[in-house]
Formats: sequence, structure tokens, C-alpha cells
Amino acid sequence: MPYRTPISDYQFLLDHVVGFDQVAATDKFADASGDVVNAILTEAGKMCEEVMAPLQRPGDLEPARLENGVLRTSPGYADGWKAIAEGGWIGISGNPEYGGMGLPMTITTAVNEMMSAACLSLQLAPLMSQGQIEALDHHASDELKALYLPKMMTGEWSGTMNLTEAQAGSDVGALSAKAEPNGDGTYSITGQKIFISWGDTDFTENVCHLVLARLPDGVPGTKGISLFLVPKFLPDENGDPGAANDLKVVSLEHKMGLHGSPTCVMQYDKAKGWLVGAEHGGMAAMFTMMNNARLGVGGQGVGVAEGAYQHALAYALERKQGKTPSGTIIDHADVRRMLLDMRADVYAARAILLANAVAIDMAEATGDADWAARAALLTPISKAFGTQTGMRVAETGVQVHGGMGYIEETGAAQFYRDARVTAIYEGTNGIQAMDLVARKMMDGGEAASNLLDEIEDQAERARATLPDLAGPVWEATETLREATEWLVAQDDLNNRFAGAVAYLQAFARVLGGHYHLTAALADPDGPRAKLAQYYINALLPEHTGLLARAQNGADDLFALSTDEFAA
Repeated sequence: MPYRTPISDYQFLLDHVVGFDQVAATDKFADASGDVVNAILTEAGKMCEEVMAPLQRPGDLEPARLENGVLRTSPGYADGWKAIAEGGWIGISGNPEYGGMGLPMTITTAVNEMMSAACLSLQLAPLMSQGQIEALDHHASDELKALYLPKMMTGEWSGTMNLTEAQAGSDVGALSAKAEPNGDGTYSITGQKIFISWGDTDFTENVCHLVLARLPDGVPGTKGISLFLVPKFLPDENGDPGAANDLKVVSLEHKMGLHGSPTCVMQYDKAKGWLVGAEHGGMAAMFTMMNNARLGVGGQGVGVAEGAYQHALAYALERKQGKTPSGTIIDHADVRRMLLDMRADVYAARAILLANAVAIDMAEATGDADWAARAALLTPISKAFGTQTGMRVAETGVQVHGGMGYIEETGAAQFYRDARVTAIYEGTNGIQAMDLVARKMMDGGEAASNLLDEIEDQAERARATLPDLAGPVWEATETLREATEWLVAQDDLNNRFAGAVAYLQAFARVLGGHYHLTAALADPDGPRAKLAQYYINALLPEHTGLLARAQNGADDLFALSTDEFAA
């Protein structure tokens, strides 16, 4: 069964579950009517099915390669990029002043997710450009925006972000890249960056790098870091690619998955760059890019999960084994368990993702601080749970295939190999969890409490028609509230951090129950109510054990000495 975009799921979630009607009711996004949104999703879905999905296996089997310093991308990727660019999917939420569509982030999130399901390796390229577009729009000078943004919106030029160095991964403040003023408003950038997704291409005219580096007077740590725009080719007086800049791809990483996406080691040798944002304000500018990139990576996880689920379902419908009504393995109880786990979690993770995007759109459209707090709270959950779902569903997909899942020719293993890195890049899932229990709780848990109030109110309203589903959701939410209050009361951050991952997963479980219940209310006699019943009865109860672990504290983690770990 070839990949099919789940348009009906997106439409149902937008119309009945995540509150997209609020976004469409704002002045800023008044053009995002139901008909417009449905047309956009349909067109994007067609492109994903017909152009991107056929590139999934070729990119894995014929990876990007470096030949005498020249990058060669996987077969068909140039045509895939062209289709993405010509469809306007790179600048879908971009500023219309520079050629973007100006559509809500919610729609971009849906489109990016379906592209991830079709071909994650290629989808990484427009995602990187989208992040750079946003960072430049918010922080770059008018001159830089006028020159770079239109070409990035059209896909003529592409973008990257360069944070990581060999000695500076999650600890970005330890970077050693340097920037020296040239005296003419430009800077000379020197240093080496690693893990640069799509650090080069052979299908765009220019590749524009956002590079974190330290000025001579930059203090140690993150407060001394600045952000620079460093193009592969220096624009000439007409704004066209001119002389080559002093940068190069040193090598490509040989990765577990995402073979079609070149992950580059980049070397800068006094390469010319332009400051983006204020001196020493690089992290603030980069976080503009990273926050939405984290939402995008959560969407990558959900997209891979969707692709893996469809792949496994097709196999289960065709694989003949045993005496069952259909003659295929889908009638075995354990296979149904796996498929329902997969589908129910994909739906929950997708709903969390889109609800997060709705909060981002509402914050932008209204300037309301409560919406901004909601968006900030949901971002680490979207990223971590979305990617965890991608890994778990892809792994289960291999299991559905049985022994054939371990055979590369079936393509089942690729989903897992591709998904695995999503829990690592753009901030590991552990860092997301620590962010949730620390920075996102600096308000004393107010944003979390407001969200839990809404979930309980919804569950109370649902008691009249769906009492067997509403009750467990309400009770789980109350248990989560008590755990949240315990976390907020912990002055020792290690007590929070010790259970942070479990707490985030429990929060996601409860959110999933809420969104499944909301879907069941809108479709009480349909398949979504049956799926909600399965999720609430079979998966939601996991929150109990997770929250017990979340409140266990750090003493047990530090009881063993360092030497005793190896004893």
C-alpha cells in the first residue's frame, strides 16, 4: 500500500479537536478559512504522495555523497526540492512582504508532518530553511531580509543552522568558533561545526548558514555568543551568487538513518558573514529558529510514525498466517494490539502537535501572554512525545512484520533508523523534559494548571454522554495536577530532573486522553470514539506508573557512587 496522506484526520482535528476556529477568527489569519485550508492540505498531500514518497527508499539506498569536495544528493531529490519550492511549501508561513504565504503555523505543521511521513530525509531541507526564514525575519537587518528572504522563500537558496561543535553539543556556550570584525560591517568567521543537516546541496544556487560564533569581546558562555549569516557564495551587486566564500564541507557523517540527508562537518576559514541581531545576542536569535524547529521535529516523529503505521497495516492486511476469518495476521489479537497502539498514539501525538501550533498562532495573532505561555509549555511535550511516538511506532512496525521486519528489503527498518535521531537533535528529549519541569514551571505551574483546568472542565461536560471515557480522563488529570504541585514545591532541581522524562510522558498521556475524548464527543458513533475508548482504557493508565516515578526524587539515582556503576 503506497503512502496516503491522512487528510481526513487533519481536517477533523482542526475542525473539532484543537480549536483552529479560534485562529481563523483572528484578523491576522482571517484568510485561513475551511475551504482554503482543505485545498492547501489536499494539494500538499498530493505532492507528498506523488513526488516525495517515491524518494523514500532511493534516498536510503543511494545516500548523499561527497565527490572531490562536491556534494551529490540522492537520485530524484533535486526534482523533489523543485516540487516543494514551486508549491510554495517552504514559505508557507513566511512574511508575505518577502514572498511568503503568511499562513498559520498550524497549517505549516500539518504540511511538514505529511512531508516527513513521505520522505523524512528530504523534508529536513525545507524545515531548515523555514527556521532560518523566521530567524532572519525577526532579527536580521532590513537589508539582509530584502536580499535573502525572497530567495529562500522560493527555494532558490536554502538555509542551515550551525550550533554544534565537537566539544560543544548540548553545552552550546562551550563553542570556540570566532568572529572578527572586518571594519566594513562584515565579520570573518573561523571555526568548525559538526552535525549540520543539509550543510550543502547540488540543487540550490546558494546555501546560507546561520553560524554561532564569539566576538573578541564576547564573555564566556552563552551570553557571549553572536549569530552570523554566512553564505556559500557571496552575493554580488545584483544580489546573485558571486565569489565562493571561505567555507567548505570537510566530510559527511555515516549515519544510522536519514541517509538521503547530508549531515556535514563544516569548516569556516575567515569566511565573510553578517551579524544577525545584536552583538552577543546570538542565542536569543537562534532560539527563535530552534523553538519552531522543535515543533517541526516533533512533527517529524509523528510523520515517521504515520508512515510506519501505514506500512505495517498494509503488511498485516496481506500476510497470510493461521486460520483466521480473513486469513491474514490482522485477525490475531496481538497484531491488533500493536496496530491499535500505533494508531492511537499517532492520533494523540498529532493532536498535541496541532494544539501547540494553534497556541503559537493565537499568541502571534493576539499578543496574549496566556497563549504564549501555553505554546511554551506544549513545545517540549510536542517535541519529546512526538519523537518518542515516532520511535515506538516504527519499532512496533518492525515487530508487526515479524522476521521480515528485520530484512531491509521490506523497508520497515528504515522508519526506525530514520526516526531514532529525532529524539536527539534540536535538544535531546531529556533536555526537553528538564525544560518542562524547570523553565516552564518558573510561573509556579500556572500555565500547566490552566491547561489542566480546561481538560477537567471538558471531562465534566463529557460525563453526561460518555461517562466511561470522561471519568478516567478527569481522574488522570487530577493525579497529574497533584504531581505538578509536588514538582513545583521541589527546591532541589535534581528532584525535578530525576523524574522529568517520566513526568513529560505522563503529561502527554493525559493530553492524549483529553484529545481522544474530544474527538469521541464529536464522533460518538464513529471510529474515533472506538479509538478513544482503546486509548483511554489501554494506554492512558500508563500515567499512574509514570507519575509515581516522576515523584521518586533523586536520592536513588545518586545512591550509587561513580565507581559502583562499574562494580
